Amino acid sequence: MGWLDGLVRMAPPLESYIFGYTISWNILIPGLIVPGILFTGMALYPFIESWITGDKREHHLLDRPRNAPNRTALGAMSLTFMLVALINGGNDIIAITFDLTINQIMWFSRIGIFVLPPLAFVITKRICLSLQRADRELVLHGRETGRLVMMPHGEFVEVHEPISPEKAWLLTQHEQIPALALEEHDASGVRRPKALKNKLRARMSKAHAVSIPKVTAEDLKQIENH
Repeated sequence: MGWLDGLVRMAPPLESYIFGYTISWNILIPGLIVPGILFTGMALYPFIESWITGDKREHHLLDRPRNAPNRTALGAMSLTFMLVALINGGNDIIAITFDLTINQIMWFSRIGIFVLPPLAFVITKRICLSLQRADRELVLHGRETGRLVMMPHGEFVEVHEPISPEKAWLLTQHEQIPALALEEHDASGVRRPKALKNKLRARMSKAHAVSIPKVTAEDLKQIENH
């Protein structure tokens, strides 16, 4: 209830008098509409992701968070939203403890509830992609040992140690589903039915499929030949 209390506290005092009834928007929106949207989105997200990716298979194993960057970023975004609301839910205690005013905390939460969640999404997704890139480098070039070797021409090169097969499997066992290819027109140039829906789905699928390509057997063969 803490974050719900925070949403109610930060809502501006808006009321409407319609057909003889008083509608308190400062209670209805933060107390009913926003939680309804949030929890409905959480319940429907697996089906939405399945529709975007076209993956209808049955899954039994969890993905590593870094290998599902959009899903992880959405989770961080939701938690940030709740955290900002929770902080405002205790604005009186925080104001007394840190010698602040209620208005300072109130305006921080009102602005932060719109700014911080999208920022958390972007930062989390970039971190996941960076970790994917680090995993790729680890599989391709091995673990850094800290030992430097001087080459005959004077260049210093750090010696890398190959990782174990178990570690390599962990870093490469995930699947990367490609973006859906939903063309607006067929081979004869005729516009497909529901072209607008397919175009939207294709764009969302392309955005969802953004990731660092994992190491393949061909990549390892090229490294060995080199």
